[in-house]
Amino acid sequence: MELRWLEDFIALARTRHFSRAAEDQNVTQPTFSRRIKLLEEEMGATLINRQTLPLSLTPAGEEFLALCQDVTRRVATTRERLGQLAEANANRIRLAAPQSLLANFLPDWLRELDPAPPVTPYLRATGWLMDDYVQALGRNECDLALCYWPVGPCPLALDTEGLESLCLDEERLIPVCLPDADGRPRFSLEDAGRRPLPLIAYHPRGLIDQTIRAHLARLGELPTFSVLNESVQSGNIRELVGLGYGLGWLPRRSVQAALDAGELVRAGGRRWEVPLEIRLYRHRGNPHPAVEALWARLAPAESVGP
Repeated sequence: MELRWLEDFIALARTRHFSRAAEDQNVTQPTFSRRIKLLEEEMGATLINRQTLPLSLTPAGEEFLALCQDVTRRVATTRERLGQLAEANANRIRLAAPQSLLANFLPDWLRELDPAPPVTPYLRATGWLMDDYVQALGRNECDLALCYWPVGPCPLALDTEGLESLCLDEERLIPVCLPDADGRPRFSLEDAGRRPLPLIAYHPRGLIDQTIRAHLARLGELPTFSVLNESVQSGNIRELVGLGYGLGWLPRRSVQAALDAGELVRAGGRRWEVPLEIRLYRHRGNPHPAVEALWARLAPAESVGP
């Protein structure tokens, strides 16, 4: 049974005339009559009393008319609601970001924007490496990417063709660990000597790990590390560092409260801190109007390169 058959029946019940109902439904009378007949066969009942002028509904037809009106009304309401949802989703901005930025930067940043843009975090991205963000932007899997980026030269070869970015803020990776009984770092970068330091590290193919290593290389002294664990997410590193297994570099925003409370301490002085930018990326080929509107609000002049 097709929905248009129900609409045909409602039109026939309203006009009580096959020709006028067929005209209302924009079909020929033979086609209309055949569809009404098919409807009766489908329902297994005579719905139209064809012996009266004008036509009338049988008792079964009266009962069926109420059903038709209810079904078509529900379908129309559902269509309208789905249209509204489709329109709302069309305006949503899918933003990919690592877990630490979703938790420690995005909420405050959105609150500062008035009105707040229609951003929906794309949670699949929390386990991505930087190259995954670049590729996802290129294939429109996400509309924006919020990422950490090194202040100096990028240590990874990334294909950022077609991308543009805005620097939204700054961040610093701070080496931290648990304090000992005297409040000093259990694992100190300052007096590592020849003893390997237990390191809770980032993924070795990730931009953060490469940025940390490049920073240490520029210092001219690379401590000896014993890598105990590698992770994409800084939250996992934070947990293992908090359990006392080793030291790790973590975004200042994510550990400041723990440092203030003495739950964690710096594993080294400021020279060991790694400066980062927080950048927002988009692909120039993405025509999303909400992205265009947000970019226009954020860009003071024009976007910077990748």
